[in-house]
Amino acid sequence: MKEEVRIDKWLWAMRLFKTRSIAADACKKGKIMISGQNIKPSRTIKVGDIIQIRKSPIIYSFRVLALTENRLGAKLVPEYMENVTTSDQYELLETTKISGFINRDKGTGRPTKKERRDLDEFLSDTFFDDEID
Repeated sequence: MKEEVRIDKWLWAMRLFKTRSIAADACKKGKIMISGQNIKPSRTIKVGDIIQIRKSPIIYSFRVLALTENRLGAKLVPEYMENVTTSDQYELLETTKISGFINRDKGTGRPTKKERRDLDEFLSDTFFDDEID
């Protein structure tokens, strides 16, 4: 087993990014951090490092348990990394999902199929139940 691995290879191997080049681009754009510092794709990581990935609107955190350069099957990933993302980050994700429908900007286009169904359900439950004779 290796002692150090490039961050872009490890992110790809852990299935956090679809390709290694996408992982490298994320590093270059400042979306990958270790200890709160942006890193380059060539930065090597060690067992025990905590990697933070900024995917709007939250920051995911993962602890490195083992190193590999080879892409793993999804069932093997928990042996190599641990998700240590705080619960307040997941709460932030839920609130943005909920507010996404409510705070729809005017003129952003037609509602999606799900939004239309939610709107129809809301309108039928509140306004039109009493009027049917």
